[in-house]
Amino acid sequence: MIIKHMNDFDWSDLDARLLQLLVAVVDAGSITGAAQSLGVTQSAVSHQLDKLRSITGDALFVKSGRGIVATARAGELAVQARELLRQLQGFAHTGAFDPARWQATITIAANDFQRDVLLPALAQVLRAQAPGVALRVIPSDIPSLEMLRDGVCDIAISPRPPEGSDIVQKRIFEDRYCVYYDAAVRAAPATLADYLAADHITVVYEPRRTLYLDRTLAAQGLHRRFAVMVPGFGGLPTFLRGSPLLATAPALLHDSFMREFARAEVPTPCPTLPMYMIWHRRHQDDAAHRWLRERLDALAPGAMAGAPSVDQFSIAPERRPDA
Repeated sequence: MIIKHMNDFDWSDLDARLLQLLVAVVDAGSITGAAQSLGVTQSAVSHQLDKLRSITGDALFVKSGRGIVATARAGELAVQARELLRQLQGFAHTGAFDPARWQATITIAANDFQRDVLLPALAQVLRAQAPGVALRVIPSDIPSLEMLRDGVCDIAISPRPPEGSDIVQKRIFEDRYCVYYDAAVRAAPATLADYLAADHITVVYEPRRTLYLDRTLAAQGLHRRFAVMVPGFGGLPTFLRGSPLLATAPALLHDSFMREFARAEVPTPCPTLPMYMIWHRRHQDDAAHRWLRERLDALAPGAMAGAPSVDQFSIAPERRPDA
């Protein structure tokens, strides 16, 4: 038998099967016993032992009477092999995810509407169940593929998921529009004519891009007259307060920064506002990311409890509105 010198062995020849073999022979104290425990033939064990000897540069096992005994080197290697096998098993099977031990900063992209409806509740869940996790919120504007592909955010929440084969989305809740107004200054628009004759405040995320709501109205030949345009729903209260303006915005906002204003139905059929949770496919099977998605999904139905009880009006064919 030719044994390589220690300086000549190639560690890349090692694999889990050789490590298991070493441990089995050490534990069994014989090639026959190791073969039985591994479910292979004695000749297969002998062949693999020769390979392991060549790699390690050690005899590993020597004859002792009618049996064999491990060398001191084999005993040392068996201890290391058991630990390596344990680590390899952990590599393949991560086990149950424990949010209490999770240490991370997670980034969620959401505009002010989605942020205020969902993320304060998520922050409470994180403090209670995953105290080692910090929540960072950034504006989503109109989410791009690059935001998700480049890891700018872990999850985006938006009514407008970007389209890409590597992007995953899930619809988590739906809202509807209502008309907000300052009741100390004006009454609700009684008719469609009143609604269209009023001055409006609206949200514009990109220059010269109207909300899907207005594109739907335009398809009916209806157009609102805008006196003020702001970059997010959070800008509505300052301009609406003390003015005769109308703001057509998601109904769930009444539980946050639109709570001081009166509200009424939009006097014409208009689209609903679906909301999606969006992530990159590389996170699909990650235990921590999956836990985070499940928490957000579970919080979404609670968001709907704040929706005002107005009569359901006709719904335009669903597409992707802006918010």
